[in-house]
Amino acid sequence: MSNVMIDVSDVSIRFNLERERVNSLKEYLIRTIKGTIQYDEFWALQHISFRVEKGGSLGLVGLNGSGKSTLLKVIAGVLKPTEGSVKVNGTIAPLIELGAGFDFDLTARENVFLNGAILGYSRKMMLEYYDDIVDFSELVDFMDVPVKNFSSGMLSRLAFAIATIGKPDILIVDEVLSVGDFRFQQKCEARIQNMIGSDTTVLFVSHSIEQVKKICKNALWLDKGHMKMYGTAEEVGNQYEIS
Repeated sequence: MSNVMIDVSDVSIRFNLERERVNSLKEYLIRTIKGTIQYDEFWALQHISFRVEKGGSLGLVGLNGSGKSTLLKVIAGVLKPTEGSVKVNGTIAPLIELGAGFDFDLTARENVFLNGAILGYSRKMMLEYYDDIVDFSELVDFMDVPVKNFSSGMLSRLAFAIATIGKPDILIVDEVLSVGDFRFQQKCEARIQNMIGSDTTVLFVSHSIEQVKKICKNALWLDKGHMKMYGTAEEVGNQYEIS
């Protein structure tokens, strides 16, 4: 049986950007029917290929707009590639957008069960892990507070604590550790490393090259949607830092 958990093969994704502003839905429909809407093609990713094996850890680095988050969304199944294919084996726990999956009018307690259901976890399982989620997030005094009143750091804590319960096959983390205090970031890093040691496959995006080097074995450097470099996290991180 293959140990490959993520197989990205020659993936490209194109977005069509409207050249002219359309001021109403009626105008948009009329122009669509007449075929008068003009688009500019924007390739967010072009010819991306790599594999990550079970228990592997891959860091994605690059400037804003390089395609990192788009690539994660393709792997998570949020976006469909225009060309190429993505094969994923196993369950995915995605931490792609802070607050995604939360209902901001519900309390933190209610959102634990809502977010768990979105991730495919049963209510029974969420009850079993509830105390662990509260303890790890350090939000015991705020579980009955609507999350619309949470800071970005508190949201990050709750989202991370929920996504990392149990042992998902694949954990996707996109800049979630960039918010919150340094001590909690270290706590999250330790949990990710423990998960890797338990054969969870990790895709990790961070602007902190030190974090990537610390957590990941390999790294992929994206530049304007292209693969600029692939190798060990140490090698790619060093080249990225001096570029």
